[in-house]
Amino acid sequence: MQDIIHLLPESLANQIAAGEVVQRPASAVKELLENSVDAGATDIQLIVRDAGKTLIQVVDNGKGMSETDARMCFERHATSKITKTDDLFSIHTFGFRGEAMASIAAIAQVELKTKTQDDEIGTQILIEGSEVKSQEPVATANGASISVKNLFFNVPARRNFLKSNPVELKYIVEEFQRVALCNPQIAMSMYQNDTETFNLASGTLPKRIVGVFGKSYQDKILICEEEVQHIKVWGFVGKPEASKKTRGEQLFFANGRFIKHPYLHHAVMSAFEGLLQDGTFPFYLLNIELDAKHLDVNVHPTKTEVKFDDERTVYAIVRAAVKKALAKNGAMPALDFDLNVNFAQFDEVRMNKPSKPSRGGSTVSFGGDSNASSREKSNLKNWEKLYPQTIKQAETWESIASMDNSPQEKSGELTFSSAANEITDVANPFHGEEKKVVLQLRNRYILSQVKSGLMVVDQKAGMERVLFERFQQQMANSKQGASQQLLFPRTIQLSATDFALLMELKPEITALGYLFDVFGKQTIVVNGVPLSVADTDEQEMLEAFIEQLKMNKSEISLDRKNAVSKAMAKRIATQSVKPLTEQEMKTLIEQIFASSNPNYSPSGKKIIALMPMGNIEGLFEG
Repeated sequence: MQDIIHLLPESLANQIAAGEVVQRPASAVKELLENSVDAGATDIQLIVRDAGKTLIQVVDNGKGMSETDARMCFERHATSKITKTDDLFSIHTFGFRGEAMASIAAIAQVELKTKTQDDEIGTQILIEGSEVKSQEPVATANGASISVKNLFFNVPARRNFLKSNPVELKYIVEEFQRVALCNPQIAMSMYQNDTETFNLASGTLPKRIVGVFGKSYQDKILICEEEVQHIKVWGFVGKPEASKKTRGEQLFFANGRFIKHPYLHHAVMSAFEGLLQDGTFPFYLLNIELDAKHLDVNVHPTKTEVKFDDERTVYAIVRAAVKKALAKNGAMPALDFDLNVNFAQFDEVRMNKPSKPSRGGSTVSFGGDSNASSREKSNLKNWEKLYPQTIKQAETWESIASMDNSPQEKSGELTFSSAANEITDVANPFHGEEKKVVLQLRNRYILSQVKSGLMVVDQKAGMERVLFERFQQQMANSKQGASQQLLFPRTIQLSATDFALLMELKPEITALGYLFDVFGKQTIVVNGVPLSVADTDEQEMLEAFIEQLKMNKSEISLDRKNAVSKAMAKRIATQSVKPLTEQEMKTLIEQIFASSNPNYSPSGKKIIALMPMGNIEGLFEG
């Protein structure tokens, strides 16, 4: 039989390794920045063009490399960090596998200029697709300057899978922020297409947090610190009221290395339990310091996934540290954190601790009592299982009765362009009724009698559909949507990520009716807002809109106009859960049926449900 197993060519092996190490431009940014930190740099510059697709350049003032080291750094598994197996269990640096430079050079055109402090002249190396094109002396500053050009030029399939520039730039900014937050003692700057995005002076961690996320964070963060045995947890957590609906500002560092750890994230969220609105996430930046022998970072090529030898203890200390920070600042009742306990069992003891009985005795209700015993809760749950339909009907008619007996508070009017004349009897079961009776249930659902029985409309989903189509029409018909000028223009400072996203989507956002100009670094002046949001807080609404855009980031690369329209419609519709007048309810229903898809919102939520008369009559037949 003919032999079929053979060694891969070096260039092909490097490309395969690059598939694990360099998944996108941000991956190369991460590796290059961490190399600069390992080189002892006190000043690091990052320069990117075309969201890293055309150029990624990192310039540092570190110790630099000799001529031999400059050439060796592009060889696979060439490293200065480890020499024997035991070194794997005491790693204190970032890059140690010796794969990053070789992997980057395999799928890009790389130029390296470097010089040590002791050398009079430096070295320049040009590599393209793992092939060394030239190596020669050059006059250069101490440290290193690495330029990565035309990433994935020889792997077009991988380049085609990259997202749009705003999305790729967001990933790059995130990697830059992680390194910057982990090393506040290093001055760091970033430039995107010759525009300064960050210019961070060396300093303390609180100053670095403000420099990265904005001045608004000066009043939003709380000091967090706890040390037990061989583990120390310290850093900052955000106040509960400053939580956001998108992730991205939740950061763990283990021995100076950014890590992703869902188990520890659960510990933080558990500490915030009962203090956050549904679907929101708090800011936190927590450093976990422990002996390197208790931490395994050699789990994944990107080294963001790690393992602790005693995760339960780390979980308990993280949770206790966050609870302590919140309690000291009045966010929750204070607890005795000085109690001498075994932290390996801390979480178990707290979870199984019996709650104090309420003074007034226990009461059983359909909604459940937070002070009820476990037996009472179990009985209530079993009772509800026996009569689920009865409970639902009781709650429904209880709400209707309360609405009939108490006047509704009227808020600001909703304005819709009338489309009633376009509705046909076939498309709209509401149209054609002699007496159009409408009723609002819990400020969220609209009930109406129709020919076939009862129609229930989800007010929020319906509003989202109507607004979405209105915004799409605005973008198609004009470059600037209807806007209300502000008497006093509003100055708003944004984070670097939000500012980059806003500027990238400025044409689409302007078409909605937002009018703004750049006013200094990461700051805009809002001169006008869409008519749909004229009665809301401009800054709060714009920030919420940007948060929604970030939640829809995968759609931005496919259809920017569609994504922006959907984000704006969803954000405004979220605030539409409020009392409506009878005319407003009727107008909304008419506009829903005049839309292209009355059944579903742009997010895929059902808008209308019909309950036939036969089903209603069946509820009362014995």
